[in-house]
Amino acid sequence: MTKEQTWSQRFESALHPAIARFNASIGFDIELIEYDLTGSQAHAKMLAHTGIISSEEGEQLVTGLEQIRQEYHQGKFQPGIDAEDVHFAVEKRLTEIVGDVGKKLHTARSRNDQVGTDTRLYLRDQIQQIKSELREFQGVLLDIAEKHVETLIPGYTHLQRAQPVSLAHHLLAYFQMAQRDWERLGDVSRRVNISPLGCGALAGTTFPIDRHYTAKLLDFDDIYANSLDGVSDRDFAIEFLCAASLIMVHLSRLAEEIILWSSEEFRFVTLKDSCATGSSIMPQKKNPDVPELVRGKTGRVFGHLQAMLVIMKGLPLAYNKDLQEDKEGLFDSVKTVKASLEAMTILLNEGLEFRTQRLAEAVTEDFSNATDVADYLAARGVPFREAYNLVGKVVKTSIAAGKLLKDLKLEEWQQLHPAFAADIYEAISPRQVVAARNSHGGTGFLQVSKALIAARAQIDR
Repeated sequence: MTKEQTWSQRFESALHPAIARFNASIGFDIELIEYDLTGSQAHAKMLAHTGIISSEEGEQLVTGLEQIRQEYHQGKFQPGIDAEDVHFAVEKRLTEIVGDVGKKLHTARSRNDQVGTDTRLYLRDQIQQIKSELREFQGVLLDIAEKHVETLIPGYTHLQRAQPVSLAHHLLAYFQMAQRDWERLGDVSRRVNISPLGCGALAGTTFPIDRHYTAKLLDFDDIYANSLDGVSDRDFAIEFLCAASLIMVHLSRLAEEIILWSSEEFRFVTLKDSCATGSSIMPQKKNPDVPELVRGKTGRVFGHLQAMLVIMKGLPLAYNKDLQEDKEGLFDSVKTVKASLEAMTILLNEGLEFRTQRLAEAVTEDFSNATDVADYLAARGVPFREAYNLVGKVVKTSIAAGKLLKDLKLEEWQQLHPAFAADIYEAISPRQVVAARNSHGGTGFLQVSKALIAARAQIDR
């Protein structure tokens, strides 16, 4: 670090080199440079607009900041540890470009409201990108679902065979999860899009600034009503991390199912070579690395949420250096969610194939039609609980005899209860079991077809 500190002449000596490294954030907050430049340009325009600096000075600042943007794009502006953070790095370079006018940029502004502004601009942009990726993910789910309305797959509760469902219906469950994620991010975005610029260090400023002017330039919806709150609030980041964690929960649940489905025990899907890897020692292996990594990365995002909550839970007003720790977890969560969404979208679209013949066989080899036998009797006037107990006995004796319900003869059915007739076989066939569940939101083919139309309209709006 240089002997002359950036912040003031209050200090008589430079920071210890190890403390300088410990204190610096330039290694990660360079991620904010585009947003810092944009926010600073808006601030410079406001200073000129209010007469705090001259119009000429304002133009010099805006032009100089744009030059830094171009230098960064060209790889010519690469600040090191001596810059401490991206904000000081930009200000230092700006002063080199435009001279002493550059020193006026920080008038009526603190790093506290500056970094809060940058972070919100960054997150607002990233939320829109994630929402777009969610739409792509949903689109692929719909593409697959539309091809498999009448493909049946075993449905599970407690990871035990429960009732067969339409494969499209199963995939649409993940579509709905992603839809909630998309909507949730929109809700978070509204609270992200509030400007703290002009709150100063904690108490506002003595200069006649126009906070609404900068908010309008930066497309913020509103400004913070309280300067203390404006510089110390990280609710918006916590809310985003909550939303990001739920996105990862949903991706991880699907990932877990794909891992199971691709196993030899299930054999419901085949992994294609483009999205699987092999073993270093076992030549027969094909490993589901993509869903396993998504499942693993989910914990990282959870950890960042927990870390942010712990950072905030004991902080007094207003800004504290602890808040420097809000960025790395936030940046990593954004990158992790985006990468996971992209990977899972590619996996679904290009990396796996449903084994329809195996699925057709799977729904015929269990007792997942037992509820339909009870429903059959209930529809003929037998109290459901009585029918339920009767079918339980049938399943028990069938298992002992090595039979499935479809293997029972009509005489055996009628010995159990006279309400049984020849149509019992159609009633308990897997396709009819699925088709009959035609209640709104159910797995019946008619309902699934309607749900697909509604879902397609949702993402095409």
